[in-house]
Amino acid sequence: NGSKMSFQSTAAAFALGLVLSTSTMFGAQQPAFADTPKSYDGFAEYAKENQMEKSDVGCFINKCGDQTKALFSNPRGIKGVSCLGRCKGEQSCCTRCFAEFSSPDLDNWLSCAIEENECVKAPKNIDNSAENAGYSTVVRNFDPKSLLGKWYKTYGLDPNYDLFDCQSNIFTPANDDASELDMDIFLRIRRPESAGGGYWENDLKEHMIVDAVLKGDQKSQAESVIDDSRFSNEIADRTMHTQGKMYGLEFYENWFILGESDGKGAVPEFKLVAFKGHTLQGNYEGSFVYSKEKVLPEAAIPAVREAAAKAGLDWDQYTQIDNTCPVGEPLNDSNKGTGTSTSEWIDLVVGPGGVIDWISPGWRGEYKK
Repeated sequence: NGSKMSFQSTAAAFALGLVLSTSTMFGAQQPAFADTPKSYDGFAEYAKENQMEKSDVGCFINKCGDQTKALFSNPRGIKGVSCLGRCKGEQSCCTRCFAEFSSPDLDNWLSCAIEENECVKAPKNIDNSAENAGYSTVVRNFDPKSLLGKWYKTYGLDPNYDLFDCQSNIFTPANDDASELDMDIFLRIRRPESAGGGYWENDLKEHMIVDAVLKGDQKSQAESVIDDSRFSNEIADRTMHTQGKMYGLEFYENWFILGESDGKGAVPEFKLVAFKGHTLQGNYEGSFVYSKEKVLPEAAIPAVREAAAKAGLDWDQYTQIDNTCPVGEPLNDSNKGTGTSTSEWIDLVVGPGGVIDWISPGWRGEYKK
């Protein structure tokens, strides 16, 4: 009936009205600790230490009006924002939120409101220097063509980045000499058993530039795609690097191949990889082992252990990745969260991580020293 708005539309209009009205309710944004000189490695540390500032409410409408309207037109978008708001930038929490509620509308809103226009305030004094420290033990004369095809991640070091189930990467050359590679990424993200169990499936893509084979003008031309003062193109011994957007936020990442076997001798094929990078959420690093088999062959482990030790990494800290991939129905559902009750709408506005938390972080007093 054209004379009636659906409940969803009414609720979205209410939420948008709340965003507009709170610009006078909370006043102009002011930094919580304006004179604090400390550097942060990103949003997660910034939020954890209670350095959050009030958001620029008018920015949501004036600079990101189309994206905000699209996001608020569907309860799924608000649920995604609310889920992320409760995470305070913590990576594993955010990953589950994106797995459950990711959509182009959410990605576009995050990109516009956080990175492009800073409607949601992020730390200015970010220290990304950690990613510039390379490894002296990288494989010399690395041949990127040896990376082509399908590889399984079999062991990983960091639970936030390396240990997702059912991880496989497929590399294809983006040019004749394979100095640029396209990588297809597949993984599963578990939902905690306390929340009902199950998993979401993610299928992503990245573009890699192989520094190890680039020289002179060719290297400068390839690196010109990385155009950001926060990301150094001059990392000694870096094997590869990449830049892109994932879930609306840019990432910058350096890769280091620390050991490998071509499988022609007694040691099965493997590649030991370490990486360092950052997003607006903060710095991150990790390491993992590629194998052509779902389970790293026992015969390869002594060589992997040795390569890890030479790089200063402790093989005993690595965890085997579950690549059994049992058959089941993934939780992925593009329609999930599109229906919301009145009580849920209220919680999405005033509850933890809700609309008001994005507009005026700490309004309950949790950020007061």
